Amino acid sequence: MNEKTKNKLVKGIYVNREYSWLLFNKRVLDQARDLTNPLLERCKFLSIAGSNLDEFFMVRVGSLYNENLADPDETDNKTGLTAAKQLDGICDVTKEFYADRSSCFKQLSKELSKNGIRFLRAAHFTPRQKEECKAIFMSRILPLLSLMVLDAKHPLMQFENMRSYMLFDLEKNGRRMVGVMAINPALDRLYKIGGGENTRLVALEELVRAFGHHAFIGYTVNGKMMMRVTRNADFDTQIDDADLECDFSAIMKKKVESRARLNIVRLEIDNDDSRLKPFVLKMLKLNPKFCFKDEQFFDYKFLFSLDKFLPAERSAPLKYPPFKGAVAQELLGASMIDTVFDHDVFLSYPFDSMNPLVDLLDECATDKRVTSIKITIYRLANHSRIAEVLCKASENGKQVTVVIELCARFDEENNLYFANKLQEAGCTIIYGMENYKVHSKIISIVLKDGEKIRYITHLGTGNYNESTSKQYTDLNIITADQHIGEDASAFFNNIAICNTDFDYSCLLVAPKTLKAGLIKLIDREIEKAKEGKEGYILAKMNSLTDKSIIDKFVEASKAGVKLELIIRGICCLLPEVPGKTENIRVISIVGRFLEHSRVYCFGRKKDRVMYISSADLMTRNTDKRVEIAAPVYDPKIADEILKILELMLADNVKAKKLCADCVYRRVETLGEMVDAQAKLLKKDL
Repeated sequence: MNEKTKNKLVKGIYVNREYSWLLFNKRVLDQARDLTNPLLERCKFLSIAGSNLDEFFMVRVGSLYNENLADPDETDNKTGLTAAKQLDGICDVTKEFYADRSSCFKQLSKELSKNGIRFLRAAHFTPRQKEECKAIFMSRILPLLSLMVLDAKHPLMQFENMRSYMLFDLEKNGRRMVGVMAINPALDRLYKIGGGENTRLVALEELVRAFGHHAFIGYTVNGKMMMRVTRNADFDTQIDDADLECDFSAIMKKKVESRARLNIVRLEIDNDDSRLKPFVLKMLKLNPKFCFKDEQFFDYKFLFSLDKFLPAERSAPLKYPPFKGAVAQELLGASMIDTVFDHDVFLSYPFDSMNPLVDLLDECATDKRVTSIKITIYRLANHSRIAEVLCKASENGKQVTVVIELCARFDEENNLYFANKLQEAGCTIIYGMENYKVHSKIISIVLKDGEKIRYITHLGTGNYNESTSKQYTDLNIITADQHIGEDASAFFNNIAICNTDFDYSCLLVAPKTLKAGLIKLIDREIEKAKEGKEGYILAKMNSLTDKSIIDKFVEASKAGVKLELIIRGICCLLPEVPGKTENIRVISIVGRFLEHSRVYCFGRKKDRVMYISSADLMTRNTDKRVEIAAPVYDPKIADEILKILELMLADNVKAKKLCADCVYRRVETLGEMVDAQAKLLKKDL
């Protein structure tokens, strides 16, 4: 990484948030080079890194774009950088990413070729291949392309977000014009040509580059350039809650549709055509620093489908071995309600299946003791069993309340669909809470057992999404604890009346008590260290950006508290800085599964206090969202969670350590190779 750029984005012990995220995405790209991953999985990591960057530009760069317009003098509270300076740094680092990604794809292409998959470029077509490819283009691709010529009558056009276009420098009767070919996203990305044992593939982009000029009959083509624009997706979701006439779902639908017309924050091109590039930049009114070149592809999503071009016996060794989340023997065929009344149930996704939770809801949908089910929904699977069970419960006369977050970025349309479906089934739908996003993961089940009111509560770190539960690591506790149940019931009542000013007996709930509660526990460890006792903090999260928490961690380190932090993504704190953060260790694990669980643990053994949470330690989570941190009361579950965290701390295969110079380095390997996720798959704790 360029040292000059890094020095601009790192100030003392603070790391700029956007820079830290770009470092995370580099670790994702590193997995595409990691030979401990099977070849086809490495291809997927390359694709994921690109998709991550697309979302980063739409959301984070879009946000900085808005900040720069609204208040150009506003600065980041940790590094003191204006939005404009942050954007400069982002552009510098991103150019390096494009070069790294292109280099990585070339290396993967060589390895794929050795395994029977070869990508062909037009420059290397044999005469027979050229003839076959032209026939594919003319018969299967050209009919689905849209054409336009920009001239005096058609001077401008609306380039759609994340859609590729081929531009042609045209000439006819001495007039220069620009031809635009819109590439239909419904087209296949890869086309197989020829026969034989080896698979020869030609990408859609390559076919358009090679034969697109045939569409402009009667014109001379002097140059061509493929392009794609990225538009700002960071729109304002706040509404005036005093307006009782408004339909929030209708407002959100309009806002989602507006994304196609928002400002452009990035231009991608495949070459530096001397006429077309400046023409496009001028037409888009875009600063050249937001223009990036990739001669190959703008997105690599097609790499997810390579296995379909190989026989199963050849593709299997190139992928991760298949697995299925386990279901504990005691839960097979048992009543989940009775089991939870007997003891707390712990589920660790994806190593454990989500089925027991769905089975619990299904049982509750018909159990006569159950009077109500209340749930928060942030993201659901496209085909959601949980949504089906909630509809079933409502149709069976249960009181079902669903707090569904319509502002879950990029899932707004999916959530609008499920909100309508659930409402039609008779569920009560609540769209969030004032202008706070409800990001909590909680289910409250109320049962009337004779004259006694009993509760079953589910508390988790991840979404109620059956698909991502197989890909993300998340922790879940299902408990019949009466005090937690009463808190959960109160939580949903407070959501219903938009009340954030409430003190719960067990749960820490943002925006009021979560941050304050965690800081109080950090202070407890600081006081122990000052008294000469051992102060210890072990935490796992996706991101750390909240300055007040960071400063409290620094205070703890200076007092002698040992802090071990497992942070997958953004970390705005530099560890191991002498005199400041030398007692803080930070590692990041990027592997087969997306690390998504959040755990906050203070003290050791009998002194230990542990919470699992939906919240990262980011200002948006602690101050601007409704989040929950739930105590882990069952000592057996707490011990199991601790074993998981200790296994991650011992990882020396997928873990990287953040050093004081803001470089992530491989963890030192001493003795046995430890891949935490692989061991958890084998239940090898």
